[in-house]
Amino acid sequence: MVIAAVALPLVITAAVLTFAWPAGRISPREVPVGIVGTGPASQHAVEALTRAKPGAFDLHLYANRQAARSAIKNRDVYGAYAISGRSITVLKATAASPSVAQLLTDVGQQLADKATQQIARQEAVDTHSRARAHKQAPATPDAVQQKAARQDSAGADSSAQILVKAIDVVPVAAEDPRGVVFSSSVFPLTICGILIGAFVTMARGLARPRQRVLTLLVACAVAALGVYLVAQGFLGALPHHPVATWAILSLDLLSISATAAGVVRLLGTGGLGLSAAVMVFVGNAFSGATSAPEMLPKGVGHLGQWLPPGAGASLLRDTTYFDGNSGSGHLAVLALWSVCGLTAVLFGHWVTGRPRGAQPGATASGELLPALPGSGEVLSVRRHAHAHARRHDGDG
Repeated sequence: MVIAAVALPLVITAAVLTFAWPAGRISPREVPVGIVGTGPASQHAVEALTRAKPGAFDLHLYANRQAARSAIKNRDVYGAYAISGRSITVLKATAASPSVAQLLTDVGQQLADKATQQIARQEAVDTHSRARAHKQAPATPDAVQQKAARQDSAGADSSAQILVKAIDVVPVAAEDPRGVVFSSSVFPLTICGILIGAFVTMARGLARPRQRVLTLLVACAVAALGVYLVAQGFLGALPHHPVATWAILSLDLLSISATAAGVVRLLGTGGLGLSAAVMVFVGNAFSGATSAPEMLPKGVGHLGQWLPPGAGASLLRDTTYFDGNSGSGHLAVLALWSVCGLTAVLFGHWVTGRPRGAQPGATASGELLPALPGSGEVLSVRRHAHAHARRHDGDG
């Protein structure tokens, strides 16, 4: 009664909070962005970005556009601004994060609008100064013609605006322009991994730890192949490096399922709920798969990248679109969780003291049988002896 009235509502409230809070606080926080050049225009852009959005961007200076493009492809920055006298070019990577790419485009337009307003104000001041100077000077035919020419030139200049051009350096798949299919394919992996781990640890036919490990490896590889066939073969959301992408999907599933199986092996069936809570309600919510880790509240994005759902989503993006650049850290995270989980599955009986083939929460073979209904005695016959006696009774 107490659990149903108090504990379960608290758990549900906490689960909703972990999902809703990061989503409701999405905003740029030290997003790596490049600035091309070190001239006055670039310096003005740095000052404008720092002043308009304090702490939103981690700015990096690059000598030319080629260097900025290489930094984007290497996953050093999400995009870059190349600023000239009358234009701003936004170099972005939709494949890195469609939401960040749209943010960079919007900010580039804001910079262009502010620069246009500054130019218009400066031209108005210059026009007013020239008008005052001509009022003080004697009027001559040549002066009148020069004044008219300057007014025409000023009108032409004031009509000019700073243009914004966006170039997608690493575009997302054409069949998934907003990255919705990508994130929708990543989130179910967590639940599927938990289910695989639960099945392997509780299946009666998998008595030996080695059998469980082999089943985990095969199940994750086959499931990952099915995910890839759906995400790419049917929906076209994972267009590059098919073998590497399948391997990353397999490793992602293995890191989650092996962890769940290992925790259940160590803690019993209660470990299944703990694994689900950590991986689903924390790992998925803090993964940044729908936006970017740098768009989540501080600390949340970093924590999410240390859990398999976040590391797996980032590594899958790095592998599919960026040739594996900047993916070594995420690969190490997935490998660490996988190794720890498989180790617990193989050698967990040393810690728990349960027999190697015993199911979590199962009764040991030497346990005393409970009393029969209606009898006041506890049978002291061992379970295996009781079964043996029943076989003999049947023979008679």
